[in-house]
Amino acid sequence: MPSNAVPPSHPLKRPAASRVLVPKPSPKRFYGHGIPGVDLAKFTGKLIVVEGADGSGRSTQLAQLVSWLEGRGHATVQVGLKRSTLVSEELSRAQQGNILSRTTLGLFYATDFADQLENIIMPALKAGFMVLADRYIYTLMARDLVRGVDEEWLKNLYGIALVPDAVFYLQVCAEELVQRNFAKNHALDYWESGMDLGLSRDMFDSFLQYQTLMAEQFKHLQKTYGFSIVDGDRPTEEINRELQHKIESVLAGK
Repeated sequence: MPSNAVPPSHPLKRPAASRVLVPKPSPKRFYGHGIPGVDLAKFTGKLIVVEGADGSGRSTQLAQLVSWLEGRGHATVQVGLKRSTLVSEELSRAQQGNILSRTTLGLFYATDFADQLENIIMPALKAGFMVLADRYIYTLMARDLVRGVDEEWLKNLYGIALVPDAVFYLQVCAEELVQRNFAKNHALDYWESGMDLGLSRDMFDSFLQYQTLMAEQFKHLQKTYGFSIVDGDRPTEEINRELQHKIESVLAGK
C-alpha cells in the first residue's frame, strides 16, 4: 500500500466545519385552527424566524445565516413582510396615503402573510427546505396590539400560522434604532414611527415612543409564544455565532 494511502479502517472524514448536519424531523403544528386538509406529517423542513424592528440587524443576520446554511448543503427559502405576489404592491400603495385604519392595515398584512404561508412556506417545508422568515406573525400582532386591537381576535386571526422551529427577537433599544435608521435611510418611516397613533407631532419623539411600546408588546408576546430574546446591541458576528449555535441545536432535534 502506498505510504500516502488511507487504510480501509480509517475512512476519510470531512472537517467538522464543513459537515452537513442532516435535520432531524420534528412534529409540526398550527397555533390555532390551522388550515384544513394539510398533512403536517409531510413537512420535513425547518422554519426559522428572525424578528426585530427596522434597524435591529435582521437583514444582515438573515443574509449571513443563509450563506452559512447553504454552505453546509441546506436549501433555503426566504419570506418576509410585504412579499406576497397577491397584495404586497397594493399594501405599499395604500400605505403611501397614510390614511389606513388599524383594521384595514392589520388585515392587509394578514392577507400578505396567509398568501405566503400557503404558496411559499408550506410547500418549501414539505420539500425539506430551510425557510427563513424576516419577521412573522409576532410583529404583526405587536403592531396591532399597540393600536388597540383585541388580542383574542388576533390569536384567532393568526390561528392559521405554523409554529416555527425557532424564533429569535433581536432586541435593540429605541435610541440605537433611531441612529441606525438615520445612518441607513437618512429619515424615519411614517408607520415605523407610529405617526398614525398621534403619539407626538414630532416624528423623532413618536418613533421613540412607538418603538418602546412595540418592545413592551414583544415582551408580552414572549411569555405566550416563548421565543428567544437576543441582545441586538452586540457586534454582528457575535450575534450570528449565537444564532448559528441555536440553529444547530434545532437541526439536531434539541
